[in-house]
Amino acid sequence: MAMLQEFKQFAMKGNVIDLAVGVIIGAAFSKIVDSLVQDIIMPPIGKLIGGLDFTNYYLPLNGQDPTLALAEAKKLGAVLAYGNFLTILLNFIILAFVIFQMVRLVNKARRADEPAVAAEPAPPAEDIMLLREIRDSLRK
Repeated sequence: MAMLQEFKQFAMKGNVIDLAVGVIIGAAFSKIVDSLVQDIIMPPIGKLIGGLDFTNYYLPLNGQDPTLALAEAKKLGAVLAYGNFLTILLNFIILAFVIFQMVRLVNKARRADEPAVAAEPAPPAEDIMLLREIRDSLRK
């Protein structure tokens, strides 16, 4: 029973729930970025490179006809699907850049919310200290 209570305390901590929310939002956001890359960015790049769907670029490893679609070539044997890899790599770079920008904004907002800490005043120069000592001696 103690282990169940311990697990309940662990699961109800704020950081665990925040992590779960982050994973769910991240999965949904990943689908958006995936669609952005595959449906908006890669078609123009594919058009510039030769008019084919970029994800269908591959090197046949079992003597397949290079004009086959990737799915058909995979049915006939192993292929090196570098186009699909490049699409996923671009997907990752865009996602990492967006996450970086989000973290930057959050950190900037946190710094703006923090009260400005007054910096310690610099110690007075030696001549000022001597003048103060003289003033204090004259007062006595």
